[in-house]
Amino acid sequence: MPAIKPLPDLLISQIAAGEVVERPASVVKELLENSIDAGARTISVQLIEGGVRQIRIVDDGGGIPKEELPLALARHATSKIASLEDLESVASLGFRGEALASIAAVARLTLVSRLRETPHAWRIDPGLEIAPAALGGGTAIEVDDLYFNTPARRKFLKSEHTEFAHCEEALRRVALAHPGVAFQLQHNGRTALHLAAGDAARRVADVLGEEFAAQSRGVDAAAGGLHLSGYAALPAYSRARADAQYFFVNGRFVRDKLLSHAVREAYADILHGQRHAAYALFLDIDPRGVDVNVHPAKTEVRFRDGRAVHQFIFHALQRALAAPLAQVAAVPAGLTFPASAPQQQALAVEQPVAAYYDFAGAGLPAMPADDLASKLAPTETPLGYALAQLHGVYILAQNAAGLVLVDMHAAHERILYEKLKTALDARPAVQPLLVPVVISASGEETAAAEEHADTLERLGFEVAAAGPRELVVRAVPALLANGRIPDLVRALLADLEKFGASRAAAEQRNELLATMACHGAVRAHRMLSLPEMNALLRQMEETERADQCNHGRPTWTQLSMDELDRLFLRGR
Repeated sequence: MPAIKPLPDLLISQIAAGEVVERPASVVKELLENSIDAGARTISVQLIEGGVRQIRIVDDGGGIPKEELPLALARHATSKIASLEDLESVASLGFRGEALASIAAVARLTLVSRLRETPHAWRIDPGLEIAPAALGGGTAIEVDDLYFNTPARRKFLKSEHTEFAHCEEALRRVALAHPGVAFQLQHNGRTALHLAAGDAARRVADVLGEEFAAQSRGVDAAAGGLHLSGYAALPAYSRARADAQYFFVNGRFVRDKLLSHAVREAYADILHGQRHAAYALFLDIDPRGVDVNVHPAKTEVRFRDGRAVHQFIFHALQRALAAPLAQVAAVPAGLTFPASAPQQQALAVEQPVAAYYDFAGAGLPAMPADDLASKLAPTETPLGYALAQLHGVYILAQNAAGLVLVDMHAAHERILYEKLKTALDARPAVQPLLVPVVISASGEETAAAEEHADTLERLGFEVAAAGPRELVVRAVPALLANGRIPDLVRALLADLEKFGASRAAAEQRNELLATMACHGAVRAHRMLSLPEMNALLRQMEETERADQCNHGRPTWTQLSMDELDRLFLRGR
């Protein structure tokens, strides 16, 4: 065996660089974080050839004194921590004191910095020579020829376009967490991104797009020293890939399995299939409750009380996504209606109130006609007032913003589903059938009805075998009494066979209820009266998660007056 010898300093730095400087985007991330820590309000990033040939970042932060410039490039030298206690409560983005040293070990790094009270800037070059320089204030760092001295690492880099995309993503992550800072990104002399300083909502729209902002719910919850804020997109904006998921802990972008799992659980009841949620969420926590010193790149964290953090995020996000429309938005005063609206509203009150209850489902309290009129009044109704039905599938309504289109089956399905979940917790009301329904069944279905009789009873069904190939249904949940009972029972038996009785009451309960709601909801091509349409709209506004059906499809969409005007070229 060769003798044990200490490694040369340069090799040590190059090994450390392998952990910190994975690609040009890693350099951009580290330098941007240093600029933020320095109090910069404006940051300019200039790249050449995807950042491989050159990365230049200029900020207007506090700057570095002349005598500290050599230390800025030294390994494990930092102004941000001085003790273990500082490390355990670190609040800055950078703190390990290795970023600049690691970058300088694999590239030609030049640093120019100026304190505002000094007459001029100072420059330190790759040879560690210090000389006067010109700079208005702050710091400018230029990184040339990345991996010039480690060609094997350079071979692993991708195309210029790919490397630039990674650099842009690194900037977008930092920009999302710091909306009060202005950013500019140039590539090969062309401006690729310009973000003005502003508030969080504007920054989210600028970085993730206006469509994301329009399709998102705001999140703002606090408990036990934790605060979660940001935006979570509704399932209608779900993605085929997890490329719009941004989670920040104390302003630092992280990828954490515990956090990701909490978010997936919050979306579990509204996002189905292989789709991925989109969100930009910001968790503020006492720095002593999280360890950010898990990995040199600082994208992984460890929580002191992971279970509490998981439950807080899950419940906060679930509440935000489940909030009824009536709590999320209210139509402003001055809502106008078409000329026929008074006649329609009178019809809604004069027509037998039974029509309202027939559609709304069983178990509702009695409602006098005067109260019904107030429910349909043109105030505080986000989904507006029904105008007509289109092909027996869609409801057309008018609200303050313009035209609302509602998929009536999808909407009613969600309403029934949420009612069934509530009813099951308190034992569902059962509706005995005056005339029992006899269903022709296969031998497997008959056996399933006998095997799962107890589970069927808990769900509100009374089903028994009437023969080797027949089932008789004598009672169903009151909420589903108007549904297609044969189809409903067959689908439910199929689910019970799939999930098993023991799991049906626990893990798969919601799947069973979703099946029941789907078959109990009003079917397409059923003509509804205006009172029934308005009844559906009002229930949607009061129902949790009413923006999407049980399969993750949107239940309604909005066409603004501006969009309608553009369709018809009005104002041109």
